[in-house]
Amino acid sequence: MLSTSLNHHSASLNGATLHYVSAGEHGSPILLVHGFPETSAAFHELIPLLAQTHRVFAVDLRGFGDSSHDDGDYSSAASAEDLHHLIGHLGLGPVHITAQDISGGAVFRLAATHSEDLLSVTGIETGLAGFGFERLAGVWYIRVLVTPGIPEMLLGGRERDVVAWPLRAMTAIEGSVPEEVLDEFARAYAVAGGWRGAAGLYTSALSEGEELKALAAASPINVPVLAVGASGGSFTADTLDQVSAAPVSRVLIEGAGHYLALEAAESLAAAILAFVDEL
Repeated sequence: MLSTSLNHHSASLNGATLHYVSAGEHGSPILLVHGFPETSAAFHELIPLLAQTHRVFAVDLRGFGDSSHDDGDYSSAASAEDLHHLIGHLGLGPVHITAQDISGGAVFRLAATHSEDLLSVTGIETGLAGFGFERLAGVWYIRVLVTPGIPEMLLGGRERDVVAWPLRAMTAIEGSVPEEVLDEFARAYAVAGGWRGAAGLYTSALSEGEELKALAAASPINVPVLAVGASGGSFTADTLDQVSAAPVSRVLIEGAGHYLALEAAESLAAAILAFVDEL
């Protein structure tokens, strides 16, 4: 992790060891969940801004960062249960949770199956299988990640180039992903089994559409929802509208690209704080 002001923790939960960081001493808890090709380090600028008034946590999902990469289940369902157990482990009661990018499936499953864990849901540039994510199925790195054996065969030793490509291709603010951030992400993905988390979540996203549709019909999100999009894009809000029991609050951060926590931390923090503090 880039910041030295964060507290680092490790917890054995639900058959995995989860690494997470924390900051802040007061206020309702906020749990940040990263996407790909990221780890909890994606929030290194966002956490201090939120921690001025809230207790903030950011987790490495199983198979990512400094969490465990052993043989096992890396589906969105497994990650959702991990989040449920982590929230219980924190012992702070329900949390405001954010889902960034590919973590949307896991966070939606958590909201549908353990709504008691949550005060609110914020989706940051995220989509869901069954609700439009499938249109991304042909993206080259997704196809590589979901093909068994191929990530280990093709990506070893090339981790920095692989993580740099989407981060640079899908950001709009030049220089928003500094070299030390790329170094940190590359370090995390270079460990043995370092691609397992991403492979598991993308494999889920390409196969769980009907299951998530059924979950949404039976158990739509029943806590307040905020959708944060970038540069005029509404796919996050349009998706969450379909799985939420109540109207979704919408914020667009113009001039930024897909990786908002890295590109526009101050604007993202302002949007999250305005939403959760009103609640």
